[in-house]
Amino acid sequence: METKRVLTVIGTRPEAIKLAPVVRELARRPDRFRSRVCVTGQHRELLDQAMAELQLEADHDLDVMRPDQSLAGLTTLALERLDRLIADTEPDVVLVQGDTTTAMAGALAGFYHGTTVGHVEAGLRTGNPQAPFPEEVNRRLIADLADLHFAPTEAAQAALLREGVAEERIRVTGNTGIDSLLWMRERVDTVPPESVPSAVRALPASHPLLLVTGHRRESFNGGLAAVCEAVRTVADAVPDLVVVYPVHLNPQVQATARAALADHGRIHLVEPVGYAGFVWLLNRATVVLSDSGGVQEEAPALGTPVLVTREETERLEAVAAGSARLVGHDPDRIEAELIRLITDPAARAPMTVPRFPFGDGTAARQIVDALEEWLQGGE
Repeated sequence: METKRVLTVIGTRPEAIKLAPVVRELARRPDRFRSRVCVTGQHRELLDQAMAELQLEADHDLDVMRPDQSLAGLTTLALERLDRLIADTEPDVVLVQGDTTTAMAGALAGFYHGTTVGHVEAGLRTGNPQAPFPEEVNRRLIADLADLHFAPTEAAQAALLREGVAEERIRVTGNTGIDSLLWMRERVDTVPPESVPSAVRALPASHPLLLVTGHRRESFNGGLAAVCEAVRTVADAVPDLVVVYPVHLNPQVQATARAALADHGRIHLVEPVGYAGFVWLLNRATVVLSDSGGVQEEAPALGTPVLVTREETERLEAVAAGSARLVGHDPDRIEAELIRLITDPAARAPMTVPRFPFGDGTAARQIVDALEEWLQGGE
């Protein structure tokens, strides 16, 4: 097989985390692939931080973000600049990941140029176009544009088959997020990163710690406020509980979290801690309360119970495995579940068994193997 040009498109921190193992695997095969990385800058600060921690370098930076930018404005600018880059560099493959505006624009630009499009983490579905918004629709659009679909689980493969994707275009590989998680845990297992608050680094291993994240758009209309209300109630009810909430940089998230929680002595509202710090916190936490898709994948592998502040999830495998529970935005339900898991070791124990419903850490190798096989077949 002659050397093929692969353009990997990254816009957000989760995309960097999940595509870093693939970029590293491509770099291990220089006789087969010439790998280039493009960042759009959809999440500027968080993306740059993650790229550095994951030892990734961008060959192209499209810098698409503008103040007060609408989804339509972001999509338009990302598509225009990706279209121009693909025209200039003529890749044989465009790789995108997940469900972001960057991923959708990258897949569409690749399709316009007749370039092979590979979709990492394909086939996740809630069945509700509004939850998560706009990610559910982005995924569906990418499925119509992609040539190769790298499904993390058999359930994701089944969703693609139901939608008419040909079976020979799907590979079940596991999720590359687990590859990155295990890679980073080896590096932070014994020494907490400096980005973790010093008061938290000093806690005894047995001290209860609640990790909170929340950023989804569908939570902005009262849902995030309800979650914050529940967190404050639980902190008051459990006198020794320490809470760490790395607050997303979105102004609405910042305003809601600080209005509800900033004056509580045992609740640490911190800037985003970076991937290394977050992996350490997730591994250390007694429980994590989150609306993040990535956390639903990572927490089970670490044996950290996760309560999901969403009404629906495209990652039901974590729920079926017994590692995650959906609690939505109901403060009473969140409070009851948190207090039970934090204060009752027997109730918590079944959720602390490490489980791997999303892969065993070999997804990147399987993806690049499948990509090589596909490209050889086209020669």
